[in-house]
Amino acid sequence: MKTQKRSCLLSVFAGVLILAGLSACKSEQQPVGNQIFDLGTGLVSRSASFENPTGEPGEGGQTASNLGVGRKGFPAKNIEAGETVILCDIPGSGTIRHIWMTGGFKDKPTALRSMVVRAYWENQEHPSIECPLGDFMGSSHGRVDAYQSAVHSTGINAALNIWLPMPFMEHAKITLSNEGGEDITLFYQVDYTIGDRHPETLGRLHVCFVRENPTTLTEDFEILPKRTGKGRFLGTVLGIRTLEDHWWGEGEIKIYMDGDEKFPTICGTGSEDYVCLSYGMQQTPYFYHGCSRNQDGFISMYRWHIPDPIYWQQECRITIQQIGWSPDKRDQTGHPLYERQDDWSSATFWYEPVPSAPLPEFPDLQCRLADL
Repeated sequence: MKTQKRSCLLSVFAGVLILAGLSACKSEQQPVGNQIFDLGTGLVSRSASFENPTGEPGEGGQTASNLGVGRKGFPAKNIEAGETVILCDIPGSGTIRHIWMTGGFKDKPTALRSMVVRAYWENQEHPSIECPLGDFMGSSHGRVDAYQSAVHSTGINAALNIWLPMPFMEHAKITLSNEGGEDITLFYQVDYTIGDRHPETLGRLHVCFVRENPTTLTEDFEILPKRTGKGRFLGTVLGIRTLEDHWWGEGEIKIYMDGDEKFPTICGTGSEDYVCLSYGMQQTPYFYHGCSRNQDGFISMYRWHIPDPIYWQQECRITIQQIGWSPDKRDQTGHPLYERQDDWSSATFWYEPVPSAPLPEFPDLQCRLADL
């Protein structure tokens, strides 16, 4: 039993070290590997919340409650319909290392699809991250299931966490917009360091959200619209709502990169195979891959390319086929594969330099909320 516990702890510790190195900041200040216990990094720790929105030293917890000044006076805020709040606005060089949120999200799918996260790096006018809150935090369809992966951890009462490093050189700004029709309570905390010395080849985190409801017959669903320049694909949170009976997941992922045209360099073998499962979909969340929901025709699954990186040097585009399998739909040759349509969404994560091209057109509120 002691050996099993020790093995489990070592596995968790190894995962933490891998995540710490994701931003590829190979400087003396970056606490990775054995440097996790180095106290000479020079990094300064900060945290932004409603109790200290600027993250400045000695500025937290000043609002008064009925218990007095500094006694839990401003832990949460009611975000009104149509309101945008600034979660952090950080000058200089640094790395956002963790974001936590909770609030009036539990059992409210429309809330998690109405709230939109947008992040702006280095004073770029258009966002590098634009995604519904739920999908950005690892939960498709606005439904929260308790699970843990290398990127996300969620609590059963809608506690949302993301752990991906978000490095920046000059400026970072993250906003949250309530684009729905009802007010929503929000608690949050953004944990970051300042003073990081990043390499000139630094990639900034980008996230886009795409939904097709339904997909187009015989056309592949586009997980990552074409990006040019260098980049690293981190992975995706995929949401599927099945629109017909039979098995939906025979479609192969296709990663077109650096000059690929008709055929891709990286080609998968099936939808459940892409998230490293097999023979259908099982609700089995693992560290780098798995399925966090498989209920009533709603599937939320994910894949993180952290120990198995996918880099491109010139361009990249990623799609997944819409192919089903059914013995009742055999064609004239007797083969059970067939083209089908379902409701697909994706929150896709990657690193690329800035300035970067605008993200694909963001689905409007009606599109995001339909059929939840």
